[in-house]
Amino acid sequence: MSDQMARPMGVTIVAILAWIAGALDIVSGTILLFQAGVESVVDGLGGTGQLYAAAIGSIVLGLIVVIVAAGLLTGSWISRMIITVVEVLSIIGSLFLAIAYIGGAVGEWLGIAVSLVVLFLLWGHKSSVFFGSRRPE
Repeated sequence: MSDQMARPMGVTIVAILAWIAGALDIVSGTILLFQAGVESVVDGLGGTGQLYAAAIGSIVLGLIVVIVAAGLLTGSWISRMIITVVEVLSIIGSLFLAIAYIGGAVGEWLGIAVSLVVLFLLWGHKSSVFFGSRRPE
């Protein structure tokens, strides 16, 4: 096994999807911050504190995902594990919301499908060989 193994296309796709997801989290968190003066939004989130917590949490998570996605391209197994945990948590959260809002959760089911594709690409044979060839001994 060579240390210079070519990166599988699936890993590149996952990194791009992660960058997009991270960027969307950053944008949505930023937009949410600007909604602090909108009473209906604040009430919907349970108060100003929860709004700020959700907005800042979204921005921080987005930044982490964008940074970690770059590690995927270099074969970082730590990045692979972090993205895996984030995707599993995303599936759990989306599943909870999809069940809680049956009939109105099409986006949640789509999110679950995308997360499953990401996990499949990230843990497929070629990807496992790619990440395994860079794991420290």
